[in-house]
Amino acid sequence: MKRADNITGEKASRRGRNLVETVGRRMRDAIANGELKPGDKLPTESGLTQQYQVSRTVVREAIASLRADNLVEVRHGVGVFVLPPQSGAQSGFRSVDVNRVSSIIEMLEVRAAIEIEAAGLAAVRSSPAQQELIFECIETIKRQIAAGEPTVESDRAFHLAIADSTNNPRFRELLEAIGRQMIPRSLLQEGDVEISPAEYLAQIQNEHAEIASAIAEGNDSAAREAMRAHLKGSQQRYRSLIRRT
Repeated sequence: MKRADNITGEKASRRGRNLVETVGRRMRDAIANGELKPGDKLPTESGLTQQYQVSRTVVREAIASLRADNLVEVRHGVGVFVLPPQSGAQSGFRSVDVNRVSSIIEMLEVRAAIEIEAAGLAAVRSSPAQQELIFECIETIKRQIAAGEPTVESDRAFHLAIADSTNNPRFRELLEAIGRQMIPRSLLQEGDVEISPAEYLAQIQNEHAEIASAIAEGNDSAAREAMRAHLKGSQQRYRSLIRRT
């Protein structure tokens, strides 16, 4: 019975991921072919769930992927708007050198400077809907771990959801400037198989839960401390992960 439950969970996880990719692709196509023009406001979250016949979680993750690619921007309290095409590639952060642990540590130190404060602000500013999204990210990671799927993008979505919960768009902008490499193990990831050890992922999940709980409780001091412990611990864990691969 347990095996059957695992198979069902894996199928549901793959289906959810495919739905996000499908909705994201259709929205990208609409932007590319001019159906959605720069400055246009996207339908509401409820409208998009009806249009694509998917859940709110799928819509949120699809929009997050568009946002990560600088195709749309979220104006809190107003809506989601299509951005003009970028004239050139953004410089962003210098690429992290996976062969130099010091390079990883440098990036994690920058993240700590941004995200410790973000967690504290999220604890006092986040809405119930924003808190719900943070916990949904944790559940997505949990399902992916069980299915042996990569968790990098969901991990990144978790941290971006906290940045959004500050209701200060600059926090997300700073994290997006770092790019996908803000989750160090993404530099080692190849294909659709999770490369991180199970105990490593379990520890990360526990730390994510501590951060999310402190935010939901409105405890800004605990949220900052939980984020600090998470990112400082990541520095030590990454050294170990590098040696194993």
